[in-house]
Amino acid sequence: MKTTVLGLGIIGFEWAKNLHQDGLLHAAWNRSPKPDFPKWNNDPAKAIEGAELVILVVADPPAVDEVLKQIESSLKKGQILAQSSTISAEWTKKFAARVEKTAASFLEIPFTGSKPAAQARQNVFYAGGDAALMEKARPVFERLGKLLHLGPLGSASSVKLAMNMNIAMRFEAIQESLAFARAEGVSDEAFYAALKINTAHCALDDIKEPKLRNADYSPQFSLKHMNKDLRLALESAGSLKLPQLQRTKEQYDEGMRRGLGDQDFTVLMSLL
Repeated sequence: MKTTVLGLGIIGFEWAKNLHQDGLLHAAWNRSPKPDFPKWNNDPAKAIEGAELVILVVADPPAVDEVLKQIESSLKKGQILAQSSTISAEWTKKFAARVEKTAASFLEIPFTGSKPAAQARQNVFYAGGDAALMEKARPVFERLGKLLHLGPLGSASSVKLAMNMNIAMRFEAIQESLAFARAEGVSDEAFYAALKINTAHCALDDIKEPKLRNADYSPQFSLKHMNKDLRLALESAGSLKLPQLQRTKEQYDEGMRRGLGDQDFTVLMSLL
């Protein structure tokens, strides 16, 4: 399928690069110009002309809204708009209605996995809505990772927020336990040797271990984007009590106040 990627951030850049290598990239666009990128087009409306699949991966609901305003009049019947940005179910349904008014199809397909997973084509895509639509787009997305259909429209967005809640809260626990161990005079080598055979151990620990050991906070998944996801989760939760999430969100807010938003979310270790 001829595929246009709208959004060349940390993840979209890697997807578009991989699709270009596979000969599937029709065009690429980003709000901040990247004219040296293969198949670059500085107009998103022109970038989607002739594309069968349009992957939209930007920061948040306002960014999705901004891009849709620029391309809505150019969407055509037969095109699939695959919305991969992390947003809430409420926003997903609003954007789906707008896209479907153009006669194009809307595919809800957020993902999990940071930059290393994108580079290795190992992202996991959560799809919601029409399962048949996911199957139409499968030939492209299988080149970028794995697909999992989760239910009706909105399901994938809710699961994505739930998974990021889990990552944020789980990782705050790892950072605090490591800070405690260091304060008690325990070496990082001893801490991680014990963690690797503890029932609490998970893949996230291994992925982020080098960052915590070396205080390397270069972005794989930025603090500002995780903070946005936690905010969307709390907004979606309404009256549901989520005390641990609320406390974790306070740590992210403090990181933002200190100007750490563009760094990897592991930078919160520096607050402890």
